[in-house]
Amino acid sequence: MTDPLTRSIANSYDRLADEYARRLFHELDNKPLDRQLLDRFAAQVVVGTVCDMGCGPGQVARYLHRAGVTVFGLDLSLGMVAEARRLNSDITFREGNMLSLALEDGTLAGITAFYAIVNIPKQSLSSVFREMHRVLLPGGLLLLAFHVGDDTLHEDELWGRAISMDFFLFPTDEIRRTLENAGFVIDEVVERGPYPPEVEYQSNRAYIFARKPARTRNPALVDTTAGAQ
Repeated sequence: MTDPLTRSIANSYDRLADEYARRLFHELDNKPLDRQLLDRFAAQVVVGTVCDMGCGPGQVARYLHRAGVTVFGLDLSLGMVAEARRLNSDITFREGNMLSLALEDGTLAGITAFYAIVNIPKQSLSSVFREMHRVLLPGGLLLLAFHVGDDTLHEDELWGRAISMDFFLFPTDEIRRTLENAGFVIDEVVERGPYPPEVEYQSNRAYIFARKPARTRNPALVDTTAGAQ
């Protein structure tokens, strides 16, 4: 992702932030499977700090915090970070870019990334997953959620706000292979159809539990072309 593209995504979410928070901050109330998977994540993650990447207004971070997880949120959009701080005064939120995380190697016990890759072009996914792998402790757990498909949707307006963003849907097997090429071991893949239209956008969803091995291999030695299509 180029710097202009990164800025465009951040600016678009800045414009959406208050409306996004109004519409989606309580979305987990109507998503029982999502809550179940987050409960499993909270039970499985080792002792330490978890980062909710692409945190938006902080609904996932809030859920994990209430489950007893030590968590902070990270988002590219300062507007989203401001909304998250307003709505969750007892949780830390900060600006950050998944392509270049301002975190030391091996500092996180876990990462949640619910739809954090929706605006990430396919060619940049490997870099994002390698950054996630880098900052996780050996044995650290990732729970990744994304829209399933093979489409790119461009939007110039959402909820009455002017934006300019591409939204990407990804084949589950392709994401799985890209994670493995970044050094992750896949624990489980869960897929579901959409909840009703009043709850969410009508796309199929996938959730992947992936773990950084306790004895890590060097992702630089992995053939990144193995999963290319």
